[in-house]
Amino acid sequence: MPASAKKPALPGKSTTQVKSAKSAKAVKAAKPPRPASSPAPYPVTPDGRYFVVKGRLWRTSNPHLAPDVRQRLVERLMDARRQVGVAKKAGDAQAERSARAAVDEAKRALGERGPVWWTDGAPDVNRHMAKNTPYADWYETLDHEEER
Repeated sequence: MPASAKKPALPGKSTTQVKSAKSAKAVKAAKPPRPASSPAPYPVTPDGRYFVVKGRLWRTSNPHLAPDVRQRLVERLMDARRQVGVAKKAGDAQAERSARAAVDEAKRALGERGPVWWTDGAPDVNRHMAKNTPYADWYETLDHEEER
């Protein structure tokens, strides 16, 4: 190979593809860090009950949980989610069912599923499209880029 001919930086990738990938990583890295107090990088409803992803409302964790309790529950949830992946990769349907049950149990304990954690009688609109809920007017005021 002549000295003037360069090999692509990665096998099977052109130099342009490698540069594009690096540029995309640089753009991602340039995003400002989210505040530590923010539970998610998504818009949260004014009452703090839901966050929005692609127009859909998802219930937040119960804010009345003690921080140490919440942390233990989040750790349990993440462990259970990892176990779902392990079971799926192994093709173990029983282990997957068990792991999914553990995910559900942790989410219920966090207040993300099951009975609502608020007491004012407002209905649960978890998983509903924001535009079809009492949050529709608030949702329309958002810059929808922040939802991803």
